[in-house]
Amino acid sequence: MNVEKFVEILGADFFTGVPDSQLKALCNYLMEEYGTDPTHHLIAANEGNCMAIAAGHYLGTGKPAVVYMQNSGEGNIINPLASLCNDKVYAIPVILVVGWRGEPGVHDEPQHVYQGEVTLKLLDDMGVKYFIIDGNTEAGEVEAAMTGFRQILAEGKQVAFVIRKNALSFSGKVEYRNNFSITREEAIKHIVAFTGEDPVISTTGKASRELYEIREAAGQSHEYDFLTVGSMGHTSSIALGLALSRPDKKVWCIDGDGSMLMHMGSMAVNGSLKPSNMVHIVINNSSHETVGGMPTVASSVSLTDIARACAYQEVFCVDSLEALDEALKKAKVSNRLCFIEVRTSIGSRADLGRPATTPVENKKAFMGKLGVSC
Repeated sequence: MNVEKFVEILGADFFTGVPDSQLKALCNYLMEEYGTDPTHHLIAANEGNCMAIAAGHYLGTGKPAVVYMQNSGEGNIINPLASLCNDKVYAIPVILVVGWRGEPGVHDEPQHVYQGEVTLKLLDDMGVKYFIIDGNTEAGEVEAAMTGFRQILAEGKQVAFVIRKNALSFSGKVEYRNNFSITREEAIKHIVAFTGEDPVISTTGKASRELYEIREAAGQSHEYDFLTVGSMGHTSSIALGLALSRPDKKVWCIDGDGSMLMHMGSMAVNGSLKPSNMVHIVINNSSHETVGGMPTVASSVSLTDIARACAYQEVFCVDSLEALDEALKKAKVSNRLCFIEVRTSIGSRADLGRPATTPVENKKAFMGKLGVSC
């Protein structure tokens, strides 16, 4: 279905969301049409954040907003949907657009399989009526669904359009880029040159895929790396838990700017505890690149000021490989909580692969190297 027609049928003039590759057509259309004009389109830190923004928009205009997300974001919206927007509380109508990753019967990555199985059940449990759109859905069918949804919205309830793979199309071209020169993969190569046999926790998406391939190309073991899949925004908390439980190990966290921003409160917890054996590296390309390239707000805020305010003890910001090596050298020997922001370009190799091991195999090898049975 053409995304312009879909947006026309929705009849909304305010959209907020977290990008999803399944919704790339919608995301690119919104960027071409509105960019990041906050009066019409706002890319938020996480999906719960979106629901609250949508609630505020409704309070100020009386018009339901559209919240778009990958289905993994359903977990983040449960609290504001159930305790704020629900018709038994404030009765705030919201239109959800949910990308259905891991749909049963459609091949997808491990982190999406269970989420795909429970996507519709979670909407049912939250009392959200939904309509599924696939590649064969006609505009008239969506219009009919939206006609029925308008009465539900008028009752202060929420509705959802669940988007199957390749269901929406957009012919426009949107280019995402920044002015930094080093690539994320180059940065990760330099990082692992310093980590040695120390444990590494890497964030979901292309960073973990690149880390895996870097190890493969160098003939190195994968047992040093925990490749986080799913659970976006929680990488540094996994690293914190490991660092606190294993003070005998230097723990390196390879995070991304979108992930860091998604649950930024974790940085305050990290800083309050100050694990002396933890290095938190944020690879900042100011982009949700893994799911298409839409911008984050990391280009307009200072990540290093945030780290300092959260009581990180050693803070670095680098945009060259030479400066990165110098920061890594200092972090390697430091006995203080370290933060390194690495500013990188947007983009990855076209032939970038995926790990050949399952998440459970990764966990077992990682814990085995630490001498822990599971």
